[in-house]
Amino acid sequence: MKKLLVIILALCMLTLPALGETAADAVSSASVADFYGAAALTGDDLMNSINSYDGFFAIASVNPDGTPNIGFYIFSCVKLNDTYYLQLGLAPNQTTANIENGSALMAMYAPVPAGEGASTYATAGARMKLEAVTDADLIAALKEIAPQGTEMFYEITETRSLG
Repeated sequence: MKKLLVIILALCMLTLPALGETAADAVSSASVADFYGAAALTGDDLMNSINSYDGFFAIASVNPDGTPNIGFYIFSCVKLNDTYYLQLGLAPNQTTANIENGSALMAMYAPVPAGEGASTYATAGARMKLEAVTDADLIAALKEIAPQGTEMFYEITETRSLG
C-alpha cells in the first residue's frame, strides 16, 4: 500500500510542472491592481511631461537568453497626426542589441513629484508599450519635428499607469 501511495505521489509531482506552464504576458499582468490609475498620464499631458526632462525614464527589453534588461534612458516625445512617438537616444549597448534582435520594448516615465503636499515618491506617469517605426518617410517627418538626435523612433501603442 505504501509503495502504491509513493508511486501515485511521484506521478502527481511529475505532472505538476506541466500544469503550471503558461505563456507570460508581462504587459497586461504586471500590475493587476491599478493603485495609481487616476494619476496616469496620457496624450499631450504625457508628452509635455516627458519633454520637461524632469523625471525618471527607463526602457525595458528582453535579452537573447530571455532575461529582462532595463536601462535608465532619457527620451523625447513628439506627436504627429494624433499619434505619439518616443525618440530614443541610446548609445550602443545591450538594449540596442536587443532592439536589433527584435525584442519587444516597454518604456516607463514618472515625473518628479512637485508642489506642497506632494507624495514623496512617484505615483503619476505611464508605462508605454512601444512599436519600432521603420517607414523611412515617417522617420523623415518625425525628424523634422523632433529634437536633434537619433533616428530611433517608436510609436506608443499602449499606455498604462505606473501600477
